[in-house]
Amino acid sequence: MSAFLDTLVARCAPDSPTRSDRGMTTGEPTQPRRTSWTEVHRKALGAAGSLIGTAEPGLQHGDAVAVLAGDPALIAPAVQGVWLAGASVTMLHQPTPRADLASWAADTVRALGMINAKQVLLGSPFDRLAPLLDQRGISYLMLADLDDPAVRPLSAPVPVDEDDTALLQLTSGSSAEPKAVRITHGNLYANMTAMAQVAALDPAHDVMVSWLPLFHDMGMVGFLTIPMALGLELVKVSPADFISHPLLWAQLISRHRGTITAAPNFGYALMARRLASTDEHFDLSSLRFALNGAEPIEPAAVRAFTSAGARFGLPETCMVCAYGMAEATLGVSFAPHGVGMQVDSVDAGALETQRRAVATEFSGSQASQVREFPRLGPPLPGLQVRVIGDEGRQVGERVVGQLQVRGSSVTREYLTTIGPRAAQDPDGWLDTGDEGYLAEGDVVVCGRRKDVIVMGGRNIYPIDIERAAGQVEGVRPGNVAAVRLDAGERRESFAVAVESSRAGDPEAERLLRKEVASRVVDAIGLRPGAVVVLPPAALPKTPSGKLRRAALRAHITDHLA
Repeated sequence: MSAFLDTLVARCAPDSPTRSDRGMTTGEPTQPRRTSWTEVHRKALGAAGSLIGTAEPGLQHGDAVAVLAGDPALIAPAVQGVWLAGASVTMLHQPTPRADLASWAADTVRALGMINAKQVLLGSPFDRLAPLLDQRGISYLMLADLDDPAVRPLSAPVPVDEDDTALLQLTSGSSAEPKAVRITHGNLYANMTAMAQVAALDPAHDVMVSWLPLFHDMGMVGFLTIPMALGLELVKVSPADFISHPLLWAQLISRHRGTITAAPNFGYALMARRLASTDEHFDLSSLRFALNGAEPIEPAAVRAFTSAGARFGLPETCMVCAYGMAEATLGVSFAPHGVGMQVDSVDAGALETQRRAVATEFSGSQASQVREFPRLGPPLPGLQVRVIGDEGRQVGERVVGQLQVRGSSVTREYLTTIGPRAAQDPDGWLDTGDEGYLAEGDVVVCGRRKDVIVMGGRNIYPIDIERAAGQVEGVRPGNVAAVRLDAGERRESFAVAVESSRAGDPEAERLLRKEVASRVVDAIGLRPGAVVVLPPAALPKTPSGKLRRAALRAHITDHLA
């Protein structure tokens, strides 16, 4: 049996000498209920028995199973049951309230074909989509039906090898054709244990609190698989719960004495605004590890979060800036915990024209001459990161280039709509698609290579433009995007799109465009070719919340035509 499955069973099985008494609390805040990992395991054995013995045809070793559900209490035993049955798990992207269900169904059918799914497990609140799946001829089982006392539970896990597939993680599809990252049992165990070591996870005392979606790797691996397999206490709500009531996050940390949490940068920015204006009382002093990752980290948002949380006892040192990707299972590098955010301030001119990150002192009067990047720590155990320059050779410290990663948790292949595709080069290196550099061993990410805006011999990263535009009053924080505009024979230009509740008011839009352009010029010395004001929730994003820059670029081009 794989080391991952061995570890999971050892923590969950009732007759195991290393059984954990920890568990998972769901249903907050109105109907909280706690389920021990032992009980989850009992249900998982029953689910595995149902999948193998009653599904038509029965699940076989190596089959792919897709899951579409929102309730973690149903998802946890189903996912574990799939693994116990020797199959792999794929968490399907969930349709948003505004989604075109016909388009979602077409994309879902495509994804199911790509992974050759044997079965779909459907649960609340998406059970209402059953007729849509019927119309498409998609076979499914209801998650609630897997807990059937009449079915004989699986007596022992189906043996699996380290190279057997554990997860098929669907990529966000922000600009390219959809694909699935194949994560093996060996990959999963390597990354899980490396992250647990660096984060100093303590199953006896740590309490994990999360609202992250389980169809994203940070939610699925970090805040379901790890606590279940290592036996940590978990408090889990849905992204919809958080978005509708952001202070619920603080309430749960306070109520359950949460020690570990995680979110993309926008979550901390939103929480900062809510904490700064609330009259409620929280005790956030227990939080020791607040991981920030999955999207560019904005130092100002981190500072706002720790500043707003200070009056509730939030330790400034709890913030852990991290770098990760589904291709590495989850984590690539973590900044040291217990230190707080560390920022690398570099000379903007050298960065943009010489591709060198020359450290410099930050000065308010010279803000446009300095760029700030969070230091993301050294690679996790078992991983290596290198930087490749424009000429294809490895470069030294503080030289900007293509970030590549290799190691025991890195996938070897993608599944695509036209078949498997290798993810590594012959030496085992995976191209992350990101640009960055190494600073005294720490990974520093500058931005996505395909998004870099080249003007006048300068390499401009969208985050610098977005940071400036986001400071304008009336612009929704975290809802700003800068994209390259192809200008034909003229030199390249760029556009800035901002969301604002003032969209639709011609005079208000004019003033916003003027102020955004002014702030951008002050920050980088270049004027945007266009500033577009959009209503709230208009920026095109993937199901996991990442900006779809290609779609935005096409929208802006049409808008300017």
